[in-house]
Amino acid sequence: QAQLAESGGGSVQVGDSLRIFCSPSERTFVIYANDVMGWFRQAPGKEREFVSAVTWRNNKKYYADSVKGRFTIGRVAAENTVYLQMNNLKPDDTAVYYCARNSDPYSWQDGSKYSVWGQGTQVTVSS
Repeated sequence: QAQLAESGGGSVQVGDSLRIFCSPSERTFVIYANDVMGWFRQAPGKEREFVSAVTWRNNKKYYADSVKGRFTIGRVAAENTVYLQMNNLKPDDTAVYYCARNSDPYSWQDGSKYSVWGQGTQVTVSS
């Protein structure tokens, strides 16, 4: 069973907005101060790619160039919840979105450094 659970995915039209969430699926799951929480996505036939990340200690945020200016990552520390606000969605944003935890805040872009993953939520953008 995945320790993280994504929610909020769905089917939208080009230009629409969507917010997806990531929360622990187990009450004992802890996000530590040095952790970084990231969002990745994988479209059919493509490799998984980095989307965005936020450091838990100082709320520093990172974005892939493809989503910069359209997506915003946020966290609710008290609830161990991370969200991804996606605006002006495009067909190329269609993918399964995964959240994950990484204990190394300096390797926020490297998916191989993330040790805990959710099962993903589907986002489909139609033109």
